[in-house]
Amino acid sequence: MSKDKQFVTEITPQGEDFSRWYIDVIKKADLMDYSPVRGCIVFKPDGFEIWEHIQEEMNRRFKETGHRNAYFPLFIPESFFQKEKEHVEGFNPELPWVTEAGGDKLEERLAIRPTSETMIGHMYSKWIQSYRDLPVLINQWANVVRWEKRTLPFIRTSEFLWQEGHTAHENEAEAREETMQMLEIYRDFVEGYLAIPVITGQKTPSERFAGAVDTYSIEAMMKDGRAVQAGTSHYLGTKFAVAFEIQYLSRDNNLEYVHTTSWGTSTRMIGSMIMVHGDDRGLALPPKVAPTQVIMIPIGPPKTREAVIARTDELFKELKSAGIRVRVDDRSDVTPGWKFNEYEMRGVPVRLELGPRDMENGVCVLVSRISGEKKIVQQDRLVEEVETMLQQVHNEMFERALKFREEHFYSVETLDEMKAAMEEKRGFALAGWCGDDACEAQVKEETGATSRNIPFEPGETKKTCICCGKPAQHTVVFAKAY
Repeated sequence: MSKDKQFVTEITPQGEDFSRWYIDVIKKADLMDYSPVRGCIVFKPDGFEIWEHIQEEMNRRFKETGHRNAYFPLFIPESFFQKEKEHVEGFNPELPWVTEAGGDKLEERLAIRPTSETMIGHMYSKWIQSYRDLPVLINQWANVVRWEKRTLPFIRTSEFLWQEGHTAHENEAEAREETMQMLEIYRDFVEGYLAIPVITGQKTPSERFAGAVDTYSIEAMMKDGRAVQAGTSHYLGTKFAVAFEIQYLSRDNNLEYVHTTSWGTSTRMIGSMIMVHGDDRGLALPPKVAPTQVIMIPIGPPKTREAVIARTDELFKELKSAGIRVRVDDRSDVTPGWKFNEYEMRGVPVRLELGPRDMENGVCVLVSRISGEKKIVQQDRLVEEVETMLQQVHNEMFERALKFREEHFYSVETLDEMKAAMEEKRGFALAGWCGDDACEAQVKEETGATSRNIPFEPGETKKTCICCGKPAQHTVVFAKAY
């Protein structure tokens, strides 16, 4: 095997062991490293830059809808969790506690933030006095800690990065409107920016957020058929308002409880993106979040090298000034073939090749990471051609992911059919559910699949429950999940 291609064999094929493939890719592409703390990872520059691009675009969307950023403490008094019973029961197994500080035992244990509803509820009770103080629309970018028993980099770690929005409103209608608005922002971002098709819907009671009245989610299918919950939005009603006494003087001079929401996405979007788009050659990064959108590789013998590199640098400046994230690899100690494979593995969306003959003809070659298409373009139209190819790469990534989901989405009528789908195939199953928690639990016990959500657009309406045969109250998407 040639030296140029040998390193590709270090990536386990997806069909052989998907989990091993995933670890190989994120390590080989230098996105992260393991830390000495169990379940925690180090984001290396390329991995963190992907998160920065996610933050930039989501921040823009949040601010367009009137939200502002704030920051709240990492440590939360234990008494705060006791105020909302469902909330503490939902998070207690995952909570790490601080019991000593400065050499002294603390009078009250402090939880390391798993989410911030309690702390923010406490603060809102101080800030909100009148209807004139509403709505409160705040987002926080932070790290959170949930002591997971089984971890997987980016997908499920003990510490992870996320954003959590917390809003307070005068009434249920406004709070529910906010809940659905943020779910739609998540859907549009994940599909339009990360090229990941998602299923939007409402969580079943057993799967909703601890302390919520209603939880809504976007669910994505990975290439191994498993689901990842890519974002959630919760209508909390007045539960946290009552627990933390968040009251306001209404327009009618009555003391009322606010209606609150919370919504969040995290760095698991990075893991989802890798699992949805990657292949046996490595990463395939959506252009809008790729740290490097275009890699320029000058080609040619030593006698023309200086001239080719000089022209490459000129074109580099044109692309960079147009806002395109571009790099040049002009190393002479590795072959062009090695570089082609290296940047394919790193998922760079577009490769630009320039050699002496291209210079003579005033052209260069663009290559798509996704389709492999090679396109000869005029140098004087380079910016336009690159922008067009980047959009084509995004569109093709989305269409491929959507096609994969459609090919691995099954409609089932019985539990035996679902078992067969989960054991012999991979993907999502659409089934009827009577609304009884016992039937939902039976599906999980016998198939390993959990309810992902009750989709807003299921495509068909199921008539009978997959377990008991009673009339179905809901049509539900089930899948094995990360």
